[in-house]
Amino acid sequence: MDAGEVRIGTSGWSYDHWKDVLYPPRTPAARRLDVYAAEFDTVELNASFYHWPRAETFAGWSARVPEGFRFAVKAPRGLTHARRLRDPEVWMPRLAEGMAALGDRAGFLLFQLPAAVERDDERLDALLRLLPAGIRAAVELRHPSWDSEEVFALLERRNATYCVMSGAGMPCVLRATTDAVYLRFHGPGMQLYTGSYPDAQLRRWAELIGRWRESHRVVAYFNNDGGGAAVRDARRLRALTAADRGSDVR
Repeated sequence: MDAGEVRIGTSGWSYDHWKDVLYPPRTPAARRLDVYAAEFDTVELNASFYHWPRAETFAGWSARVPEGFRFAVKAPRGLTHARRLRDPEVWMPRLAEGMAALGDRAGFLLFQLPAAVERDDERLDALLRLLPAGIRAAVELRHPSWDSEEVFALLERRNATYCVMSGAGMPCVLRATTDAVYLRFHGPGMQLYTGSYPDAQLRRWAELIGRWRESHRVVAYFNNDGGGAAVRDARRLRALTAADRGSDVR
């Protein structure tokens, strides 16, 4: 991706409640990725958070999507939630193997920290320092204590992309720490992962993306999957952003 390019998708691609929103009637679950990739050119992989797939699985997904498609991959909760970034060296070979299996379809590796995890610069730095060359990290820091110039400087030094969050109770800090901006939309209301964003909010986000893209590339994922809201919102934001700058929005 180059500066000015915008990719918009959803967090995950396989949900039963997306029937008749994204999938045509009677689409088998095994074909959902094919249907998704026919419309969107990026996705944030959620399954890897719960169970890190085998390299063969990553390679199989990569082979099924068109050239130019990108997978952002969510790091396993065993590292981010259970261990809270302790002993990251144990995870590095598996993370590297999976990302390598995606080949040129590999996008960011996302580390989502839970809201209860407070700032720990040393632990975060140890993780980022150990990442194999070629892996681009994005970090979602949900506890407000992470909102610090020292933390942003750490991310810049390690070339890790700060994740801008939208969701109930989450700090929404409009900050870029690399040449990319990573956006995650968790829902507009008080309950996470549900509800559609009002058009006025999506227009505001489209304006912000328009400013960022002057010097950054932008990826955005909707995680409000309930009732297919993520699909509809991704389509709408993509249309608004495309109207702003044209065909480099996908």
